[in-house]
Amino acid sequence: MHRVLEYIDKHLDQELDLKALASVAHFSSFHFHRVFFSWTGETLGDYLRRRRLEIAATRLAGQPKLSIFNVASSVGFGSAEAFARAFKARFGCTASAWRATIAQQRNPGQELRNPDQRAGASGADNDSTLTPGAAMKVKVIDRKPIKVTYLRHVGPYGQPLSEFWQLTVYPWMAANDQLGQPRYGISLDDPTITAPDKCRYDAAVEVRGKIVVLGDSQTTTIPGGQYAVTAFRGTVDQIGGIWEAMLRSWLPSSGMQLDARPFFEYYPTDATFDPKSGTFTCDIAIPVAPL
Repeated sequence: MHRVLEYIDKHLDQELDLKALASVAHFSSFHFHRVFFSWTGETLGDYLRRRRLEIAATRLAGQPKLSIFNVASSVGFGSAEAFARAFKARFGCTASAWRATIAQQRNPGQELRNPDQRAGASGADNDSTLTPGAAMKVKVIDRKPIKVTYLRHVGPYGQPLSEFWQLTVYPWMAANDQLGQPRYGISLDDPTITAPDKCRYDAAVEVRGKIVVLGDSQTTTIPGGQYAVTAFRGTVDQIGGIWEAMLRSWLPSSGMQLDARPFFEYYPTDATFDPKSGTFTCDIAIPVAPL
């Protein structure tokens, strides 16, 4: 099922039918439909519609030069009319109104937030003092593909992720002799758009030697390519503001655009964490490509 969701994100611009996705999962179509609903709490059609619209909302905010039609096409809508109806039904406004409001706001997503999303559920207060925008030092780098093993957290971002790392991931790393390896926090959803209980996050570590698969651990490859990167030093309550600044302030004026690869936090071997203050360091990376 992890492979199926990954496949969906990589092919949102294509037709994704039940038979094709069932083959990815190695299930019959009948059993796949039942398992998918049991595992996600959504029918396949509902999940695909939600995922397409949430990615579209992110791209409308971060890629102001991309036409609404091209945004719609990039997530699999065949016509502007179908996209317009679906977007308004999901977010309560037109795609152009969503984009216009975000362009006017320092902290986007507050007025036109998904009705399912509670303010502050991402764990960040999005205070403008935490989103220095032009003051950030962002560089575009090329990264090689990296094979990782990961544990998935589904639920609100913020403090729950810190607890997930401490109580679940670190014991798992210790049991598998993976302490001291570079780590990644892979964000698969935008917490200002996706409902808190559906936000997915993978706590990952670079593969070293033979991995003993325990519990719900999985393996994947973080794609290589160009990423915009900025260094972060702060607390869990502050990191959401920097993500917002990267996507809503830096990206629109960068001459770059998002692509379908995942966003992640990179924790090199010399990353620090102060248990007293909760301050930690990492690099924030968003996947980009030229416009």
